[in-house]
Amino acid sequence: MDFKPSVFFEALGSNALIQGVQLTVALTVVAFVVGVLIGLVVAVLRDNRLWPVRTLAWTYIWIFRAVPTLVQLVFIWNALPQLIPALRGAWFSPFLAASVALSINEGAYAAEIIRGGLLSIDEGQRIAARALGMPPYKVFSKVVAPQLIRVVIPPTANDFITLLKITSLASFISLRELMTNTQTEIASSFRFAEWYAAAAIYYLVLVSIFMIGQAWLERRYVWTSARRPGAIARLAGR
Repeated sequence: MDFKPSVFFEALGSNALIQGVQLTVALTVVAFVVGVLIGLVVAVLRDNRLWPVRTLAWTYIWIFRAVPTLVQLVFIWNALPQLIPALRGAWFSPFLAASVALSINEGAYAAEIIRGGLLSIDEGQRIAARALGMPPYKVFSKVVAPQLIRVVIPPTANDFITLLKITSLASFISLRELMTNTQTEIASSFRFAEWYAAAAIYYLVLVSIFMIGQAWLERRYVWTSARRPGAIARLAGR
């Protein structure tokens, strides 16, 4: 069967793929934002003074990095409602289940990225900021956070792109994202090459856009002593 350009271009402009892309992006953004928030909390808990808290945070990272994402996804969608009757209602949609599963999974990876970024910042800067009278929240927001963002942008951006592609696993729970809609259209037309090629183009475009955003963020958060002389003193209002 020959590749038909007309079918390919029809697939590119189809409502099915456009709607699938919109749902894919929405799922990626929701899971990423929630996952990073979870990761930030877990990363802080990993350095807690109490060993039970550190152990709990480490266990979370261990479990959700070790268990395949697909297993987590189908467990939350199929098994969790059997254990929690409240989840058997219509409100527990495939989108919600996928958001929960991918957010928890992302949180484990984000925690290690953020923790690595925190460890890369010299403790002497925190001590100097506190010595200048800066309260803890200001030490973090004005001294630690800008440097942390700069350090974690490359691995976090790569993680975001990986998460975007992992959303295709949601097709296993019938979430009508890009891959699910592609497979549905293939089932009715049997034009595998054209529809998969169209889906691949959409993924390439999305990833390219996010890579441009990553490059902009890296330039935005360049942190050098030449650009910010006496930064801590100025932030402290001295």
